[in-house]
Amino acid sequence: MNNLVVLIGPTAVGKTETSFAIAKKFGCPIISADSRQMYKGMEIGTAMPNKEELARYKHYFVGQLSPGDYYSAARYEEEVLAVLEKEFPHHPTMLMSGGSMMYIDSVCKGIDDIPTVDEETRALVLAKYEQEGLEQLAAELRLLDPDYYNEADIKNPKRVMHALEICYMTGQTYSSFRKRQEKQRPFNIIKVGLQREREELYDRINRRVDMMIEQGLIDEVKKFAHLKQHNSLNTVGYKEIFKYLDGEWTLDFAIEKIKQNTRIYSRKQVTWYRKDTEVTWFHPDNVEEILRHISASLK
Repeated sequence: MNNLVVLIGPTAVGKTETSFAIAKKFGCPIISADSRQMYKGMEIGTAMPNKEELARYKHYFVGQLSPGDYYSAARYEEEVLAVLEKEFPHHPTMLMSGGSMMYIDSVCKGIDDIPTVDEETRALVLAKYEQEGLEQLAAELRLLDPDYYNEADIKNPKRVMHALEICYMTGQTYSSFRKRQEKQRPFNIIKVGLQREREELYDRINRRVDMMIEQGLIDEVKKFAHLKQHNSLNTVGYKEIFKYLDGEWTLDFAIEKIKQNTRIYSRKQVTWYRKDTEVTWFHPDNVEEILRHISASLK
């Protein structure tokens, strides 16, 4: 039977280094499950593998999109399954590694068959967001789809905007498409989670942010100032620097906000992952133990 190793863990925990050890052991490519590393030009802010690492280990879903391109978890599910079908005859053990929770779930459990939003509707909702703001869109969602409004993260523009897009385009509620039926996969899934003590993880996050600034994050963000309304750039590390560039924040304050927001995001990731009882957890330093566990779990 074919096997998919799924390596998860919060941002900055050490997934990249561990993924290389797994890829080397099993001689397989790496499927990235990081929704921001897909965008070219965002190498520093997304901690994308460097050129040498990309040359050493074949990667899928790294740097193939432009920041203005639309992408979704449903498309990711479809494209990853196609990659697995292509690669399994040559690599019966494959690796998916990343921290984007919905992308990982879309491959492991499947995602609801929600209609693809057309460009006209997407542009309409984006214009409303830019003109009226998130609060007004959330109020409209409350009227059109109260069930989804009551369970959604209404402070997340992407969630609110996508739900409204579906409401506008189909004339039906977004919640009516969310059946949440788990799909069965024709391969064995081995979930490995990486964890560190909170203080250790936070220290790594803080040091990573400082390193990103030293590597040129500010100049990287400047390149995308004209695209900052796109969802791909509404992400930690970029949105804070945009505020600095716009003169709203000092640089020191923006850097501290990046660290703080990254720590908050890491907590959200851990909360999400902890609900999954199929994950076996390890400290990233225990590489040999991780490799033994994977080998013992192959089918």
